[in-house]
Amino acid sequence: MSDAAIDAAEEEAGLRNPGYEIFIAALSVLSILNLVLLYLVQDDDLDFVLLVMNLILTVIFLIDFLVRFRAAPSKGGYFWHAYGWADLLASLPFTQVKIFRLFRLVKVYRLLKDYGAKNIARSLVKDRAGSALLSLLLIGILMLEFGSLGLLTLEANVPGANITTASDALWYIIVTMSTVGYGDEYPITNPGRVLGTIIIIIGVGIFGTLTGYLANFFLTPAKRKVESDRAVPDVTMRLQELRELTAKQQAAINELEALVEGKQQ
Repeated sequence: MSDAAIDAAEEEAGLRNPGYEIFIAALSVLSILNLVLLYLVQDDDLDFVLLVMNLILTVIFLIDFLVRFRAAPSKGGYFWHAYGWADLLASLPFTQVKIFRLFRLVKVYRLLKDYGAKNIARSLVKDRAGSALLSLLLIGILMLEFGSLGLLTLEANVPGANITTASDALWYIIVTMSTVGYGDEYPITNPGRVLGTIIIIIGVGIFGTLTGYLANFFLTPAKRKVESDRAVPDVTMRLQELRELTAKQQAAINELEALVEGKQQ
């Protein structure tokens, strides 16, 4: 299937992009899981981490709703008939409306099901850079939540540890993933250091992929323009050759007509 055919199929299915839809679906699953953890586990550190994650997911879901609403051919149709109102409610930070994120998950599932597994695979291969970036961003978000909780489990009760609260763990994860590494917070146990090493590798991967993606995003239009500029002389040259060939053919026709007229006389 050609790139144009893939784009047309995505538009017909109502997808923004399969990789992006999978990313949003995964975040929806995470938000629902967090809601379950909030009710089942009573822990102040867990509550703090989930509060931070809820704010991050809320911002992402709200931006997603605004982008979909703006791009919708019929804003009223999207809002009322395509469950846009559920997307809006699901993007709010209130616990009472988080259940609406199930609507988002079901909608994404139906869209991807209608689009087809083969088309999804082709689209992901077509947009390898974007798919890799979204995958790493998802891993980064998961690491921010579960990495901080893991560090607390490994470090908080160890004598001499400096990562003892949820705030300490989140700060360490953010600083380490951003490759800044202030050094004010650090693990002192071997398992904690192994987890820190994984976080460092993920952070380098995210920012390396992001740099390559942005470079490709800004350079691709320039490359297309250069190719277009190169194509103009080729077209002009080809047109001149066709004109010369037409002139020769007309001259040959004139000669043949003259010969025919001479024989008739």
